[in-house]
Amino acid sequence: MTNKRVLLQRAEEQFLKRDYDNALKIYSLLLRDYPQLKDARIGVFLSDMGLESDEDAQALFDYYQAIKGSNEDAEEIIDELMQTIYATRIVIQEQLLGGLEEAEIEEGIRYSDFIDLVEEKGSFREAFEDIMFSTRVVIRTREEFIDFIKRLIDAGYREMALGYLDSLAESFGQDQEIYALYHLVKDESK
Repeated sequence: MTNKRVLLQRAEEQFLKRDYDNALKIYSLLLRDYPQLKDARIGVFLSDMGLESDEDAQALFDYYQAIKGSNEDAEEIIDELMQTIYATRIVIQEQLLGGLEEAEIEEGIRYSDFIDLVEEKGSFREAFEDIMFSTRVVIRTREEFIDFIKRLIDAGYREMALGYLDSLAESFGQDQEIYALYHLVKDESK
């Protein structure tokens, strides 16, 4: 058996250094010996996320560290948030690449219906937070994707917008309007 406390501290240090490969190895070792250790399970997920989106992973890690001592449901909150982020990325990517069947689309909310909800609530942020943990937003077109990213940025979700852009940039080739969104994220963060 490994020393749980020492390995957990080492994994967190590697994560904070942005050495996600080593953090992932250490968290995985912890999970092998302590399969129910929530910190290790979340660490594996965040380390994996860090390999794709450094800023999203660091932000979620910081959020988790801030709430885990004061909120007994911290692990569930982070777990739901991570699942939502990945599920939304997958839906957007598959739909833009033409990979979703009609039955799969019905498991989420169409973007047009989501925009109706935004108008009903009067706030993108409020509508997005309402559905964030309960459903997926299905984006079917390039225009919907661009609108979604712009609204995320305007609502203050710059890191999340960047994560979506990074994960789907290759799908759009040399699309200048997509690349302009990176500048919009950068300008809004000033």
